[in-house]
Amino acid sequence: MKSYKSDVVIIGSGAAGLASAIEIKKEDLSVLIIERDKELGGITLQCIHNGFGLKEFQEELTGPEYIQRFINQVLDLKIPYLLDTMVIEITKDKLVYAVNNEEGLIEIQAKAIILAMGCRERTRGAINIPGFRPAGIYTAGQAQRFVNIEGYLPGNSYVILGSGDIGMIMARRLTWEGCEVKAVVEILPYVSGLLRNQVQCLEDYDIPLITSYTVTKIHGKDRVQGVTISKVDRNFDRIIGSEKFIECDTLLLSVGLIPENELTLNAGADLSKNGGPIVDNNLETTIEGVFACGNVLQVHDLVDLVSAEAQRAGKNAIEYINTRYGNDIPSQGKIKCIAGDNVNYIKPDFINREDLSKDVIFTFRVNFPDRRVQIQIKDEENNVIYKRKKVYVIPSEMVELKINFDKLENKIESDSIVIEVIPRPEVLIEEDEVL
Repeated sequence: MKSYKSDVVIIGSGAAGLASAIEIKKEDLSVLIIERDKELGGITLQCIHNGFGLKEFQEELTGPEYIQRFINQVLDLKIPYLLDTMVIEITKDKLVYAVNNEEGLIEIQAKAIILAMGCRERTRGAINIPGFRPAGIYTAGQAQRFVNIEGYLPGNSYVILGSGDIGMIMARRLTWEGCEVKAVVEILPYVSGLLRNQVQCLEDYDIPLITSYTVTKIHGKDRVQGVTISKVDRNFDRIIGSEKFIECDTLLLSVGLIPENELTLNAGADLSKNGGPIVDNNLETTIEGVFACGNVLQVHDLVDLVSAEAQRAGKNAIEYINTRYGNDIPSQGKIKCIAGDNVNYIKPDFINREDLSKDVIFTFRVNFPDRRVQIQIKDEENNVIYKRKKVYVIPSEMVELKINFDKLENKIESDSIVIEVIPRPEVLIEEDEVL
């Protein structure tokens, strides 16, 4: 068995993995990137549409252009990487076991590990659509790879289930290729992707969006011949008699993404409600010295935010190695972060008390859209210690807050805080006056 040693091992070479590797290498620490694919770049390589880089580089780039800038930095800094290599185990002692065709079983001893494995798509099996199993059913990401990388069209006429960003982007992409997109069908009463994609990918190309409907049957034995869609009630139960048949030869699924966390779970790290690992304000998991960032932690809507989070993870891994690695430094305790009204999940899950003088970056998603809201943080005594107004919130757009708790008028004395999104008090007063 071949053995390596590295200060930091990074699993995954997408936007998160490369950005964190660059931060670490700049501090002259050794870093090793492990990638299971045959090239660096991750899923961004197949995202040939524009919209990348507006925050990171202050210019609009395609996905390949965006990730190539990070790849160039990795090559310039001579950061080592292993391609076509699958990590099979991570231990709490920060031993990483991986395999590839050339070297067989590999053991890497690290001082810190950064998890950057990304996410995967939900499949037909996860949503239980009745019908046979004909050809012509793909996830939107699969179809994106076929069209943008392999040069194949999966079909000619399409129904897309789910209005996630990849689904809407593929609706436009397939239209450009001369295919017919019959409809984008969404179970929610609103799109589940970014509003800009709804406008630029669907409305600008007159692609029908059918909300509060879902696919309830797939027709065809050898090849998809069509789908039946049905209206759903507020509990997402099918409404009898609302069925509609749409003829098509291909069904694309854009029904959500799941953090790729089998390795995380098998290593012994605790997972949170959103499927990502539980982390503190340093992006450190419940295993000391193991950090997580990017879509393996939480599914982001912008890759620029992935890179920014990964850069923070890299800096925190550096600080861990320089200050805490091999030293038994007692903790001053943790403050639990709880998702309150209209908050689906919150990151970080905990704040270290010794870090209250630092900027703490919160990211979260809401459960449902709302306008003229107030984001507030309360302690166990129901005291509001922070509040901020926001024009609107929607589930598809991640909300980010940067707070230095030591600079707030009200200090945190309790062991937990609640983050909630509520209607503004003045809005409630206006509504009472109208009534």
